[in-house]
Amino acid sequence: MSTLFESLKQRKRVKRDDAKPHISFWQDVWRRLKQNHMAIAGLGILSFMIIMAIIGPHLNQYTYYQTHLPLKNTPPCKEFWFGTDELGRDMFTRIWWGARISLYVGITAALIDMVIGVMYGSCAAFFGGKLDEIMMRFADILYAIPSLLITILLIVVMGPGLASIIIAMTVAGWVTMARIVRTQIHQIKQMDYVLAAKTLGASNFRIIWRYLIPNTMGSIITTVTLTIPAAIFTEAFLSFLGLGIQAPIASWGTMASDGLPAMRYYPWRLFLPAGFISISMLAFNLLGDGLRDALDPRLRK
Repeated sequence: MSTLFESLKQRKRVKRDDAKPHISFWQDVWRRLKQNHMAIAGLGILSFMIIMAIIGPHLNQYTYYQTHLPLKNTPPCKEFWFGTDELGRDMFTRIWWGARISLYVGITAALIDMVIGVMYGSCAAFFGGKLDEIMMRFADILYAIPSLLITILLIVVMGPGLASIIIAMTVAGWVTMARIVRTQIHQIKQMDYVLAAKTLGASNFRIIWRYLIPNTMGSIITTVTLTIPAAIFTEAFLSFLGLGIQAPIASWGTMASDGLPAMRYYPWRLFLPAGFISISMLAFNLLGDGLRDALDPRLRK
């Protein structure tokens, strides 16, 4: 008779063992991101660049400003892994010091754009009405003016420098983020859980911060990832024109500018910084495309 009966504890244990493990949203995002080999390759390249930007300038005895005039324009060799420039400065050290500058400018400008754009776009979409019209018309005016033109004019007024570049790039750089966040929140604020929060007396700040912004994180993260390479290119372009980082500080843009006249006889001086600019932009775009697909809720199973 004992075989005809089953222990309740045993039945619960079997059901618990057969149940599928719960996967959170971010675990599912990481699982789908790992399936995108190009995005993982981009993430690996960026991780390597960040590590080398930290430790690279300390891997030899040279500094980014130390000159060795008798050894100028030395091609890549055992002593100088990336060769030297016209003043005999070690290109390897300067490349990774330039990586610090470029990554810092790109990430900082993108984060500032994110903060301003998210706050601006969420407030415009949540309150709506005339406030939304006024705020977005102002954003449209900034969006209609070429951002590079605004950046160059502001740098001319403020003077070249690291802080000037970041400030100039963020004056109009937040507009794209604001427009994306506004569009997303316009769709989300009509959802039932937002209306329920309003009915229960939740404050406007709590609704925006607790319910609206978290549900737009996919678009926010993707936009930030794709904004960083644009900021890196802008910094390199400005430094190439002489409006960005000033000597003796190394930057990929300044190194490319110094290497351009010597491209025919000393090509490594131009191709190395230009190659790192291209690789970093490609890696960020690969990662951004992968995050866009991984964060798409329509693809979640």
